[in-house]
Amino acid sequence: MKKRLFKAPSGAAIPFTELGFGAAPLGNLYRAVPEKDAQSTFEAAWKAGIRYFDTAPLYGLGLSETRLNHFLRGKKRADYVVSTKIGRLLKVCEPSTRTGIGKFFDTPSRQEVFDYTYDGVMRSLEASLERLGIDHVDVLFAHDVDVFTHKSEAARDVHVKTLMSSGYKALVKLREEKTIRAFGAGVNEYQVCETLAAQGDFDIFLLAGRYTLLEQEALNSFLPICEKRGIGIVLGGPYNSGILATGAKPGAWYNYDPAPKHILDRVRKIEAVCKAHKVKLPQAALRFPIMHPSVVSVIPGAVSPKEVALNVKTMGVKIPKSLWKDLKAQGLLHEGAPV
Repeated sequence: MKKRLFKAPSGAAIPFTELGFGAAPLGNLYRAVPEKDAQSTFEAAWKAGIRYFDTAPLYGLGLSETRLNHFLRGKKRADYVVSTKIGRLLKVCEPSTRTGIGKFFDTPSRQEVFDYTYDGVMRSLEASLERLGIDHVDVLFAHDVDVFTHKSEAARDVHVKTLMSSGYKALVKLREEKTIRAFGAGVNEYQVCETLAAQGDFDIFLLAGRYTLLEQEALNSFLPICEKRGIGIVLGGPYNSGILATGAKPGAWYNYDPAPKHILDRVRKIEAVCKAHKVKLPQAALRFPIMHPSVVSVIPGAVSPKEVALNVKTMGVKIPKSLWKDLKAQGLLHEGAPV
C-alpha cells in the first residue's frame, strides 16, 4: 500500500497510506455488525497494508473507538496512524432517548452534546483516549462545524465562534504537548474549512464528499489555499454517499439522500465516458481525489473483508489519462483538476 508522508505546517511528519479506513460503518452505521465481523474487517485492512484509521465518538456512540482499541492492542504504536474527533460529548441516557436511533444500531445508550469549548475538547479527547486505549492520537478533527449538521449558517457560525475563541486554544495546547500531532476539522462543506483556515493555524482537514469525480467546486478557492499553505486533506465520502459506487440507478444515494434528477443525469454522462475507456465508475471515483497534491488519503468505509478487498483492488486500477482528458473536454470535470 502506497504511503504519503504528510509534513504538516506545524512540523509533524505523518505517514498516511493513500487508502485509509473510515471506521464509521463499524460503529454499526445503518446496520449492526457482529463484533467478530468487525475485527475480521480491521484485520483484512491491516493485511492489505492500510495503516490509517479514522474514527470519532459519534460513530456508534463510542463503539467504533472501542472496537478499534480491540484491534490495535498489541500492535506497535509507531506502525499506524489514528485520527478521531472532538465537538461532541457523550452523555449516558435512557435507551429510548439515545442519539442516532434508526441510523446507528446496537450501540451504547448515549446522547450527543455539542461542545466546542476548551473544556469540551479536553474532556472529549480524554474519553477517546480511554476508549481507544492509546496515549496520543495523530490527528484530532473538530467534528461537524458545518451547516449540514447544525442546519443553518447562523447556528454553524455560533459553533465556529466557540471553537475559535475557546476550543482552538485546547487544540494548540494538545499539539504543543504532543498529545496530538496535528489538528483540523472534519466537515461536510469546504466553505467552513476556508473560514477556519483564515482564522487559525490548521494542519489538515477531513472533507466528506466535496472533492470527488462529481464535485470539484473546492478547486476554485479552498484547495489552492491548501496547496499554498501546505494544509493536507483527508478525503471522506469519495462515492458521494453511494452514487459513484452504484452508478445512476434508480434509488441511488447522493449526500445521504436519494439522488435528484440533475445528479443522476450528470453521473450517467460520467459513466458513459468511463465505459468508453473500459473503466468502471468506482475505479475512476476512488482514484481521482488522490491525484490532488494536497490529498493525503482517501477513506472509503467497509463492513467486511470482502469490501476491504474490493476497495484495495479498486484503488489499484490504473486509469488511462485519456479518460480524464475526455471528461474535461465534455465539461464533466473541472479544467484545473490535477490528473
